[in-house]
Amino acid sequence: MKHVKKIIKAVLIYLAFFISVGISWSAAYLLMIRIYDRFGRPSSEYLMQLYIVLVGIIISLILMLVFYKVIQGWERIFHKSIIDGIRRISKGDFNVVLEKNKDYGEFEGIVESINEMASELSRMETMRQDFISNVSHEIQSPLTSIRGFAHALQDETLSVANRRHYLNIIEAESVRLSGLSDNLLKLSALEAGSFPFEIKPYRLDKQLREMILASEPQWLRKNIEVEAELEEISMYAVEDLMSQVWTNLLHNSIKFTPQGGFINIRLQTREKRVEVVIRDSGIGIAEEDLPRIFERFYKVDKARSSSGGGSGLGLSLVKKIVEIHEGNVCVKSNPGEGTAFVVSLPVPIK
Repeated sequence: MKHVKKIIKAVLIYLAFFISVGISWSAAYLLMIRIYDRFGRPSSEYLMQLYIVLVGIIISLILMLVFYKVIQGWERIFHKSIIDGIRRISKGDFNVVLEKNKDYGEFEGIVESINEMASELSRMETMRQDFISNVSHEIQSPLTSIRGFAHALQDETLSVANRRHYLNIIEAESVRLSGLSDNLLKLSALEAGSFPFEIKPYRLDKQLREMILASEPQWLRKNIEVEAELEEISMYAVEDLMSQVWTNLLHNSIKFTPQGGFINIRLQTREKRVEVVIRDSGIGIAEEDLPRIFERFYKVDKARSSSGGGSGLGLSLVKKIVEIHEGNVCVKSNPGEGTAFVVSLPVPIK
């Protein structure tokens, strides 16, 4: 389409040139004939034709100059709109959309790039504002609780039981605040590539078994049946980071699985990949929430997540760690039918 536009533009330019030449010679001929009729003809036919040619050249140059000035004026308008758009972006206004129906010629690619850049910067600015808003909200909630219960502890008439209860809440909120800070620092370090990675071989099945046993108090408290089908597999990865993945996914399943439910953890080699599936009989996730499940601070059930101490960073951390190991993680779920998180990793080198 762009090539067709260029061809049409070139044809129009040549056509305009020939038309202007034709008009110039016709005007020169008519003008000189009138002059000759009024003031007399030159002494020779050669001089008469020479004068017509000179006048025709002068008129052609004048027409070309006018044509050039018109084109230059159009280009100035286009240049001004492009410069104004860049200037607005530099000042933080990302709602810039340069009209695509204008003929920018060779600057059309620049215009498209500016529109794409403005759109991407607008999206990033929205994400930044949402991130700041979410961080402020997540920090403010535990701080409000800590401040409120710390003030309540100043009441000397409080019973020992109430005092102990308030102190437990303050401790729990402090742990929650510390966890939020720790997760934010980990995400920042992972994205910057400054996390001290130490890839080494270890038994993935053994690691998963240890994570299941470490979370035993939580799933026993809810009378959840946990099954593990773990193929013996050695893995090359950052062991500490991968333990964070399994801890977050297991705790997530336990949190949203009701009393008497079940959780199944399966590890196997499948289609030249190591696959870990953590399936539960929990409340499930609505279809519209699935695409956003790994976003920072996104909570499917905000009330339940808040009460459970979640910050909405766990799954973001899981996704980032898995991607660092050249793997991928996905979720399959339906409301009321449970959820399955599938982590796929490269087969370790033998």
